Amino acid sequence: MKSFFPKTAMVFAAGKGERMRPLTEHTPKPLIKVNGKPLIEYSLDKLAYLGVTHAVVNTHYKAEQLHDYLRHYTKMKITVSHEPELLETGGGLMKARPHLGNDPIFVINSDIIFVDNPKGTPTLQRLANHWQPFMDMLLLLQPKDKAIGYDGKGDFDIGARQQVLKSTDPVQPFVFAGVQIFHPRLLDGMEIKSFSLNYFFFRAIQKDSSLKGVYGLPHDGNWLHIGTPDGVQKATDFLKSHPEGTPPKEW
Repeated sequence: MKSFFPKTAMVFAAGKGERMRPLTEHTPKPLIKVNGKPLIEYSLDKLAYLGVTHAVVNTHYKAEQLHDYLRHYTKMKITVSHEPELLETGGGLMKARPHLGNDPIFVINSDIIFVDNPKGTPTLQRLANHWQPFMDMLLLLQPKDKAIGYDGKGDFDIGARQQVLKSTDPVQPFVFAGVQIFHPRLLDGMEIKSFSLNYFFFRAIQKDSSLKGVYGLPHDGNWLHIGTPDGVQKATDFLKSHPEGTPPKEW
């Protein structure tokens, strides 16, 4: 097994969660409980359990509640990157750049739960095992037909050598799972402003529809997209019946 494994992560937690109303009227989306556990805690526990020692978490909406929760999370060092004005995912990374170091990092959305294949290698370790120095981004891709709580279009396909493809075909077999390894060098020379990580995808598209520097790894476990109150219930029902693939409760 390769020795490479990122020790730093960025977890996005600043969004307003408007599609999650009325649950988010008084509670920030990352603190909505799924099967009795705050949504963001699923990602933080996965990171800490596998050896990540530092997570940067951006905040905006109802930030004080998140700050209070993060102050009491003791399984690894947490740095809060507060955004008085919402900066989206790309801008959030830029604002947090001083805390991210110069080595590849994990980047995770806090509105998903990825469940490891209980008979395989943990998902984050699989990503680390597939990372190569020439990569800029290595995305975890979920087969769209196996996504739980997601009813949108697919995002990407995968070509030779795991390179991500983005064609004009509206039917794409994979959804970006909101989990990736990201190299901070992509941020060099950029200014702090509001922009999406989609900027890097669009900038990387080549004539053959492949994305230069962007690679993908199909997820071999389950993936729960939690964007609405109905998604919370679907995820809760699934986790109650599939407790495997998450860090043990006694950890």
